[in-house]
Amino acid sequence: MAQPFDHPFFAAFPGAMPAEPLPATSETDSDVVVVIPARMGSTRFPGKPLARVNGLPLVVHVARMAKKSELADRVLIATDSREILSEASAHGIEAVMTGAGAHTGSDRVAEVARTLSTQIVVNLQADEIMGDPRIIDQAVEPLLRDERLPMSTVRRTLSDPSDILNTNIVKVVCNQRNLALYFSRSPIPMDRDGIGHQRPDLRWDQHLGIYAFRKAALMEFARLPVSPLEELEKLEQLRALDYGFAIYVARTEFPSYRVDTPDDLAIFAKTFSNGPS
Repeated sequence: MAQPFDHPFFAAFPGAMPAEPLPATSETDSDVVVVIPARMGSTRFPGKPLARVNGLPLVVHVARMAKKSELADRVLIATDSREILSEASAHGIEAVMTGAGAHTGSDRVAEVARTLSTQIVVNLQADEIMGDPRIIDQAVEPLLRDERLPMSTVRRTLSDPSDILNTNIVKVVCNQRNLALYFSRSPIPMDRDGIGHQRPDLRWDQHLGIYAFRKAALMEFARLPVSPLEELEKLEQLRALDYGFAIYVARTEFPSYRVDTPDDLAIFAKTFSNGPS
């Protein structure tokens, strides 16, 4: 399979990892660790991680699906809530306590990652229910193929025109090498002349709530201050772009279900009457 950056005219890009691989640690216990950041204080849906679907907390559904990933060696929940910690333990899910001051999910994941001996850390958001565990593998695979990539994520084509206008659905635009150009809650790209329906080569992509980081890149991300774009759109991945990280965006055809509101939870429960896990 061709490398993401094997074109002869492709120049070195800001945000690439060093040309020489970082020395491996001698105590690596897991190559890929999935960390699910979970907090109770969601503005639109307080207590969301513990909202129940078919008798199970939402965050447990997410963790159980992550455990089915072929590339994940370890799955754990990172939380500042004793209640979430207790529920995870009751369902046999590894969980750790973090501080209450994390600005984003990736900052919370980084707090946990500092204590881990691993090469790749996946931030799987607790309200993004993957309909198939292969989405996690699709997020990780670009980092395994190209050691220059600091991080990667996943997108899926939007088929419903109303979703393009939905500010709860994050859109992403990429270049010809599948590197992210921008993420936004607004409709991007903007179809100024209304020609999109006439152009089968044009598409609008939804960004899914999953990030795979090299550990070194995650530590650098967490060290950086919140960026203006991140603060404006309330999208943590814009901090990475703002400071020059390259983000590879893999494409998936598998379903996932974003839960931002109680109505979203009801749709998820109806779709998966027996739960996705």
